[in-house]
Amino acid sequence: MSAELRYIGRIETPYRTLADCPAFIDPAGPRCEIVLDRAWRDGLRGLVAGQRVLVLYWFEDVARGRLVQVPRRGGPPRGVFALRSPHRPNPVAAGTVKIEYIARNGRVGVRGMDCLAGTPLLDIKPAK
Repeated sequence: MSAELRYIGRIETPYRTLADCPAFIDPAGPRCEIVLDRAWRDGLRGLVAGQRVLVLYWFEDVARGRLVQVPRRGGPPRGVFALRSPHRPNPVAAGTVKIEYIARNGRVGVRGMDCLAGTPLLDIKPAK
C-alpha cells in the first residue's frame, strides 16, 4: 500500500523551534497565516472571515518511531496516539481555527497555530 500527498502551501507562524511552539492551538494566540500556492487559491472560494476551518498539515523533521513519550507538560509516559506530539508514525497534524481574513494573494489569517514557520499545508476543510 502506498499514498501520495501533495503540499498545497505553507503555514507561517512566529515559531522557529519546537521549544518555542505551543502544544495546542490557541485561539487567542499570535496571528498566523495559511499561505496557499498559486495553483490552489481558487479553492478558497466560498470560505468567509469568521468561519471555522479544519487545517491539515505535515510535521517535518520529526522522529517517526517514538511510540511512547513523556508529555511536554510532564506526567507519566503515554502512547503516541494519546498525545498531540509531532513525533508520530505519520506526522499529520490537524487543528480547527477561525478565519480572520482571506486575501486575494492566497493568504488566510488565523490565530494560534501549533506548528513551526513554513510547515507544509495538506488541506483545509470547513469545520462544524
